[in-house]
Amino acid sequence: MLRPGIVVIAEWIGFTISWSMAAAWNRPVRHSLGMKRELTYRAILIVGALVFVIPAHGYEGPLRLWHSDATQAWVCVLLIAAGFLFSWWARVQLGDLWSGKITTKDGHTLIDTGPYALVRHPIYTGILMAVYATAAVKGTIPGLIGMVVITAGIWMKATLEERWLSSQLQDEAYRRYRRRVPMLIPFLPAG
Repeated sequence: MLRPGIVVIAEWIGFTISWSMAAAWNRPVRHSLGMKRELTYRAILIVGALVFVIPAHGYEGPLRLWHSDATQAWVCVLLIAAGFLFSWWARVQLGDLWSGKITTKDGHTLIDTGPYALVRHPIYTGILMAVYATAAVKGTIPGLIGMVVITAGIWMKATLEERWLSSQLQDEAYRRYRRRVPMLIPFLPAG
């Protein structure tokens, strides 16, 4: 019988491989923030990921905070899948404007439809949903610490990216978009 823990691992591996393969699908960069200015959030994300991937299997005692029953575990599996699908929806909506770095592209335009009508950073929202669901099913201190550190890194990247886009685009439409659409959590007031 298929166990939820194996499915969670397969979801993360599948997402990572598919995302990496799609990285070549992008347009030439016009301007880039630069790796030096991106180093802090990238280091935080790496540390968070390293702590986050510590296996939960077999942990008892002070590192294990709770155990998920089968129903809770399968709900988390579905939430992880939903988070990854939301990220992919956003990635497809962005098309060749996507970049793993903070950049502006040739012919850069504001995308405010599809998932971008719900949040300004739907890729990050989807990844965070998968991270939170994974931490919930793991129920370990390393899982929760990794979740918090990854959240901090993603929030830092989103904030830095918005400052960069504001300075590069200098567009009233982008300012209106930021006032209208929340940054990471749908249905919250924008700002």
